[in-house]
Amino acid sequence: MKRVRAEILSTRRSGDYHALTLVAPEIAERARPGQFVAVRMPEERDFLLRRHLFVHQASRRGGWAGTLELVVKPSGPGSTWLASTRAHQFLDLIGPLGTPFAYPRRLTNCLLVAEGLGSAALSFLGQELVSRNKRVDMVIGAATMDSVFKPIEAKRLSQTVSILTDDGSLGERGSIVDALPDAIGRTGAEVLYAAAPLATLDRIASICLEHRLPAQVVVQEPLACGTGLCHACVVPVARTDGTGYDHLRACVEGPVFNPARVLWDRWNRGGPRMLPTPPEGLPVVRTWPG
Repeated sequence: MKRVRAEILSTRRSGDYHALTLVAPEIAERARPGQFVAVRMPEERDFLLRRHLFVHQASRRGGWAGTLELVVKPSGPGSTWLASTRAHQFLDLIGPLGTPFAYPRRLTNCLLVAEGLGSAALSFLGQELVSRNKRVDMVIGAATMDSVFKPIEAKRLSQTVSILTDDGSLGERGSIVDALPDAIGRTGAEVLYAAAPLATLDRIASICLEHRLPAQVVVQEPLACGTGLCHACVVPVARTDGTGYDHLRACVEGPVFNPARVLWDRWNRGGPRMLPTPPEGLPVVRTWPG
């Protein structure tokens, strides 16, 4: 983990999103898919917390070596300020943070599933998998055409790509969950990676269990400190021996988790996240299969 003062090299808009390319070799060299950075907000704007953005790209070679690409969707004051930044401004970054995705050693057919901004986290992963001679297929979706992140890049990266939007303005009408069972069979998927809102990940986890498909998902849990100190982003995760569960921090032990071990029904119910006693009769669940 490094703290750096990174110059913005360029900015560009892509639909509802803004991509920032920064010169940050200390972070770019260490960053892995699934990790994120914490961006300091300007003091004069009275922001209390840093904003946490997934690493979309980290270039370690060629003409763009040492650069880092982050993606932001303006929604609140902090993200709107980040989207308004311009080339030659400087940002204070801490990163890379979090536990990254694991690459399968033996299995080859990888299905990447993303909704909305989740595609920004999975693009980096897809490139790394392709460089390791893995087959990559993608299912991406969003509410509207403008919220589908870089569909052309997805087509270039993957063998096949299914695009779905809620209103049918791009690709097929529907959700990524609707298309997932067919995509698993059609692509011969052996492992699945996903990045999406909590409710969607819950449904993806159920489909993976039904198909006995090992998976890893990156949770988009709101973060406060981003370094594990505040314990505000805990996720209930079953222990592998079936004796109960632990509250793991999305910013340290995550944001990547095995969805077969996340207690989605307890985490996704709303209300308090900290439960007083562990559930009884938890099954022993699969771990990531190398």
